Amino acid sequence: MSAQTTQNRPWPTEIRLKKSERVLEVDFDDSTSFAVPAELLRVESPSAEVQGHGAGQKKTVPGKRMIAINQVEPVGSYAVRLIFSDGHDSGLFTWDYLYELGRDADARMSAYISALEEKGLSRD
Repeated sequence: MSAQTTQNRPWPTEIRLKKSERVLEVDFDDSTSFAVPAELLRVESPSAEVQGHGAGQKKTVPGKRMIAINQVEPVGSYAVRLIFSDGHDSGLFTWDYLYELGRDADARMSAYISALEEKGLSRD
């Protein structure tokens, strides 16, 4: 019985780091596949450094257009730790969160770019 059957949510079947493209590809057992840009993963990291410690504390992280993922480390059977080229490595990306980021990538990227513009910040 698959994890999707037991938990009624998608479970990853394959994760591929495409370093040259700065993308993390994730395939799920519901036949969806996402190519999530490293920049989006970095600026949406689930770490307290980015998300803060409570509601309304999320930070807008500038200057990550050219960020790369150096390494993907499994964390138990529920997540991966991404080690980014700027040294950031404290966010644990659960399968649910990776699915959400992949599904909502365009909307999240648009919201991120808008937040940068509102604050006078840049992706570079």
